[in-house]
Amino acid sequence: MIRLIKGIVQSQLFILIAGAIIIGITYSCNESAAENSTGAMPPPQLPVIDVKAAPATTYQLFPASIEGKVNVEIRPQVDGYLQKMYVDEGAYVKEGQPLFKINDAPYIEQLNNAKASLQSAEATLQRAKVELDRLTPLVDNNVISDVQLKTARANYDAAVAAISQNKAIVSAAQINVGYTLIKAPVSGYIGKIPYKTGALVGKTSAEPLTLLSDVSEVYAYFSLSEADFIAFKNQFEGNTIEEKLKHVPPVELQLANDSLYKLKGKIETVEGQFDETTGSISFRATFPNASGVLRSGNTGKIRIPKLYTSALVVPQEATYEIQDKVFVYVVSDSNKVTGTPINVSGKTANYYFVDSSLVSNSKIVLSGITNLRDGMLINPQPVSTDSLFKARPISNL
Repeated sequence: MIRLIKGIVQSQLFILIAGAIIIGITYSCNESAAENSTGAMPPPQLPVIDVKAAPATTYQLFPASIEGKVNVEIRPQVDGYLQKMYVDEGAYVKEGQPLFKINDAPYIEQLNNAKASLQSAEATLQRAKVELDRLTPLVDNNVISDVQLKTARANYDAAVAAISQNKAIVSAAQINVGYTLIKAPVSGYIGKIPYKTGALVGKTSAEPLTLLSDVSEVYAYFSLSEADFIAFKNQFEGNTIEEKLKHVPPVELQLANDSLYKLKGKIETVEGQFDETTGSISFRATFPNASGVLRSGNTGKIRIPKLYTSALVVPQEATYEIQDKVFVYVVSDSNKVTGTPINVSGKTANYYFVDSSLVSNSKIVLSGITNLRDGMLINPQPVSTDSLFKARPISNL
């Protein structure tokens, strides 16, 4: 009995000791975890670059519509049936080349009648002249009174006037006959032809026969808002708009597929006033187009370059925005980060160009900035700015 009691006491003592050991181990683990959560974790390793200045070019993009240098509506000057079409849609024609033929039979008959009337008037003039010549000596010799001579002279003058009138009628008839053959007034490309052979066309037709576009040069029309226009004026030298346009470098045309037209253009004109409806002002740039790649109706974007001789370049991935302001995390000598606003004066697809809000060789965090806060300590991992520019050139858009 005594041995049984002694065994029970020993078992309970063993359980108490084991429990104390477990509690001690658990407390030690919890204390270690608590220490780790209060700052024992090492600072994050983040890539850091030096902000450097570099020459660069940025572009402002403005939607543009393309038109040929000359766009001519080809309309008939006489009424009639469309007898023949010498060209098809999209064809290139030269100045003076026949395009359409309107049935000329009625106008040839009008011309023949006008010529016959002219011949009759010429015969009447001859008779009047003969009568005038016959009466003149008789009046001079007082054989007859001068009343008959005055009548003869009036008839002669009327015959002369009739000749002039009939010549004008003949000329008008000849012009109408000429209008039945429609020729190209300029060289260019034929547009849509809404009519078919046999269709009745005339001066009052709702649609033109076609639209002829001279696209040896094209005009690109684009608009600037009032704010953009003010910035444009401040960007270039000169006292007047005409003088400033002379200092604008050649502009580029970005096509609808985002490719660049191979030839550069020049901004030549600006409208005299703003559109009251849109609050914008229109510009016109001219591009050479000898190959005919561009056509009237094309669309694109005008790229106006802005040159930076030495700009501070900041990768866009190193920035974040708060209430329309752009910030970067600047790294101090103690490796602590501070959110710093920057003033963006231009950008490409990958970079911002900033003014004096940063100084050259400032260290900024390149990536992994999502969880950063002011005053946090980091472990900087330097990244070569030159290698970054080489991998992603500043000029790439």
